[in-house]
Formats: sequence, C-alpha cells, structure tokens
Amino acid sequence: MPLDYSHQMGVLKDILSDHQLDCCGTASECAQVGRLIESMLANSTTNERLKDTLHHIYAYTQTAKDCPDLNQHIHTNQQNLSQWVNDLSTLS
Repeated sequence: MPLDYSHQMGVLKDILSDHQLDCCGTASECAQVGRLIESMLANSTTNERLKDTLHHIYAYTQTAKDCPDLNQHIHTNQQNLSQWVNDLSTLS
C-alpha cells in the first residue's frame, strides 16, 4: 500500500532528522529518501517552494550513493540537513 503525502513527509523528516542528530545513516535510507522525493515531486499538489528543497535533498542522496564514507558525507551536510528539516516543517 503506497504512503499518502502526509506519511511520505513524516518518513522524510524522520530519516533526515536521524541523519542530522546521529551523524550517521545507511545507503538504504538514502535510497528510500530518493524514492520518496521522486514520488513527492511527481505529485501535482506539492508546494512549488518545497520542490526546491526536495531537489537539494535529492542531490544529497544521489551524491551519497557514490560516497566512499557515507557518515562523513552526512557529517559534512549537517547544516544542510538542519535547514532541510526546518524547511520541510515550515513548507509542508
């Protein structure tokens, strides 16, 4: 059963918050975030301002796929993660 938009947003915020707070994550989490974003971008009701943030998060997940040290990639993006979680909360 597919997740509705509200649940997608909740999962997205949870994963990004975990990355931001724990400074670690998994490749499967990044892949899941990428799939969620693809679905949310395809949704015609997604806020246009939110789409910009989603594109930045998507780029983060795509870079993570080729990163030899995922935890370092997450650590390097701490400020971005914090901003994205904030953006998701205010724009959703």
